[in-house]
This record gives sequence, C-alpha cells and structure tokens, in this order.
Amino acid sequence: MGGGTAGTMAANKLRKELSASDWQITVIDADDDHRYQPGYLFMPFGTYQPEQVTKSRRATLNSRVDLQYGEIDVIRPEEQVVALADGREFAYDMLIIATGVSPRPDQSDGMLGEHWRDSVHEFYSYEGSVALSEKLKDWPGGRLVINIVDMPIKCPVAPLEFAFLADGFFSEKGMRDKVQMTYVTPLPGAFTKPIAAQAFGNTLEDKSIEVEADFMLMEIDNDKKALVSYDDREIPFDLLVTVPLNMGQEFIGRSGLGDELNLVPVDKFTQVSTQYDTIFALGDANNIPASKAGSVAHFEIDIFVENFMQHIAGKEMTHRFDGHANCFIETGGGKAMLIDFNYDYEPLPGKFPYAGVGPMNLLKESRINHLGKLAFRWIYWNVLMPGRPMPLPALMSLKGKRTDLLETDENKEPALSA
Repeated sequence: MGGGTAGTMAANKLRKELSASDWQITVIDADDDHRYQPGYLFMPFGTYQPEQVTKSRRATLNSRVDLQYGEIDVIRPEEQVVALADGREFAYDMLIIATGVSPRPDQSDGMLGEHWRDSVHEFYSYEGSVALSEKLKDWPGGRLVINIVDMPIKCPVAPLEFAFLADGFFSEKGMRDKVQMTYVTPLPGAFTKPIAAQAFGNTLEDKSIEVEADFMLMEIDNDKKALVSYDDREIPFDLLVTVPLNMGQEFIGRSGLGDELNLVPVDKFTQVSTQYDTIFALGDANNIPASKAGSVAHFEIDIFVENFMQHIAGKEMTHRFDGHANCFIETGGGKAMLIDFNYDYEPLPGKFPYAGVGPMNLLKESRINHLGKLAFRWIYWNVLMPGRPMPLPALMSLKGKRTDLLETDENKEPALSA
C-alpha cells in the first residue's frame, strides 16, 4: 500500500527477487502522480518547477508490478484483506504499508482560519509548495515566521533549510533588510546534537535569524496574526510558513494498527509489525526512532529485502537496520552541509562516503555538498526508484569519521544517541 518513495523501491526490488509464478505484487495508491518530495523545499524559491517534481507512478514501477488506483478504507488484518472505499477488496499473504505521513493543519487550532494560503502557508505538500511559490513572488517583506508544530516530521532539517534559503532568496532580491525572520521550534534549540550544533556555530545569528525554542503551539490567533504557545508566549507574523503536525493515514487508525499519530509500531531492526507477522511498515509510515527521510527509506529497504526473503522462507530475520540516515542541509549561497548518523551515533565530522577520500565533507559547508543535493533528483528517479544498486553501504560506517569527539563511558561505548 503506497506507491511513493518507500513503496516503489520495495515493489521494484522485491519483483527482482520473487518468482513471478509464485508471487503477485500489487501496489495500491490514490492516483498516478508520484511526487519528488525533496523538491517541495525548492519550489517556493523558483529552483524547481512543478513539472520537475512529478512523474507517473506507472512509469516508475516495474511493468510486472500490478498498480491499482483507489482510496484505502480499512485493513482487516485477521482476515488478511485490504478494503477500498469503492468496495473492492484485496486479499494478501504479505502486506507492506508504505503510505507515509501527511501534514495535518486541521490538528492545530486556527491554522485553517481566514489567513490559510494567504498569510499562513506550508511547503510540506505539493499544493502548499506551489501556493507559497506564488506568495513569495511579490511579498513585500515584514515578519517572516518559520514554525514547526511538533515532531516527528518528514525531513527534520527542511524547516531550517527553508530559513537559510529564504535568507539567500531575499538577499538576492535586495530586500533582506525588509524581512525579520524568526525560527520557532518545539525543540530546545535549532540544533539539538552538540557536535552538529558546534559545526553550525553562529550560522543563524550571522544570518540575522532569531530562534524561539521550546515553543509548543497552542493556537494561531487569526485576529492578532500571531502564534500562541501553551505558556502564553505570542509571536506575531506577517507571513507564517508552518510545518503542521505530520500524521500517518486515517485508515491506519481505523484498522487498529497505529499509535496516536497513526504510525505503525514495528520492530526497529526489521520493520515487521509488532502485532502481525504478515505486515511490514516501511518509510515514514512506521514508528522507528529515525529521521523520516528518503535516505532512511533507501537504507532501510536494502536491509528489509534480505529480511523479507528470509521471513517468507520461514527463517529468522538476521539482518538489522541501524537507523542509518544522511541528509544534505542547504545553508544558502549555493552551499550545503552533509550529515550522516544512525540510531546510536550523532552526526560527526569526517569524509563521506569513502574514508580519507570523500569527496564530500561531513558537517562542513561546501559547494560540492550543494551540487550533491541537486544531483540527488536525477539519482532518485533513475537509480533509487527503479531499485538499482547504489554504491553506498546500507549500514552506517564509522570509517573516516571523528569518533574521538564522542563522549564515551568506561567501556568505550558511545554515550550519545542520534
């Protein structure tokens, strides 16, 4: 279920491994529009156009994978059946839930008020990114507030990247002095990992971006045009770019398979459901303690395919996903940083992907990292989605990283978790 990043990779990789005479693979999704979601960050600034982030789902899937369009109503796991809203039902032997998470502005009081899509915007959906692009074309300036409602969210660094890109965007337009920027986060700070925080140093301060930390949004006051926190702080805005609460799909809750955010509880090493051994949840749809990012889905699925083949053969799943993630962080001015981390290790300085060689530096701003982020769109469509191998290890390696910076206990085991 789900023909996005995780679902497409899983279907295409499994199709190559499973006998076509023994296994039929069906993907169910609502429509044929496969979106390159990392592009949503760039569309408001004109770097990408809408047509550059959309392709046909059918074109991205192996021709031997059946694709069905429809809205999912409910899963009946005891019967091993998926029911669609139009009455169709699909029986399964194994079910993979890869339906991601979606921004839910309806979950925050006042967000869908009179200023929605006027002075209140988001870029976490295709429609929202397009609308914000139009807004920024002739916005005269004022108080720009970038707000994260709560965690977890897709691509946790994207709101910070938006702030950096906005700084560059308004500077290039010669109007940066007309924009007062505030970054509002529910976390203790913009950077919560100490080594990464040190690497970023005074980046926000240097760009004149104020930070309001530990801000838990209670409501958006439409009359005052202000964010209001539970501890009665108010932050006024002329333009609010918010990241609404991210939640899994409603049918997950209706099916009794989700937590309070409609995320599917799974074993964090194998991604098998904690309730049913006939169900896996991949990518953003599960509750593993890792970033909800495309890189996590990529590395996770490399491990998942090996486990899945063992599982259907009645064997123990012996491969363990370690929460590996790496992310380019746009810092503006045609530069970016790169971070690489997992469940146990926070981002560290060093070289990536090859120790001593790189060519990319970790936790160091560079032009090549920016070019790597832009090149990823081609890699996404032409390597990752077809299920072709990438010359990157699925599990995080410490080779080439400054492990001497880690605090260690007497047993020399890492004391800091990612």
